[in-house]
Amino acid sequence: MAQVAITVNGSQPSNAFPTMILGSAAAACGHDVTLFFTPGGSPLMVKGELEKIRDQHMKGMPDIVELYDGLCNLGGKILVCELSLTAKDLKAQDMRKEVQIVGATSFVSSLSDNTITLCF
Repeated sequence: MAQVAITVNGSQPSNAFPTMILGSAAAACGHDVTLFFTPGGSPLMVKGELEKIRDQHMKGMPDIVELYDGLCNLGGKILVCELSLTAKDLKAQDMRKEVQIVGATSFVSSLSDNTITLCF
């Protein structure tokens, strides 16, 4: 199976939904999935933020928390760029429990030659 890497550059629902929909779909198909949240996307991984999006009841959209949980349950990796902590005044302890704080070099070096990369 392929390795799917999704880079998340924004924290709006328009960034979150494609990330979670495609990430969970790829994981359900048996692919290795890694989500990498840049400083712009990192606020999505603060505890409670996905729930705020879900609570907006966006017409026709799936439950984003269920998508996230499904992705994690299928072995998806959730990485947040360490620059987010200082650039966005975030704290590691405020992140969802599945989050790993890593540098961009760690993310890039983890990619293999057969990686499908998407950005939102």
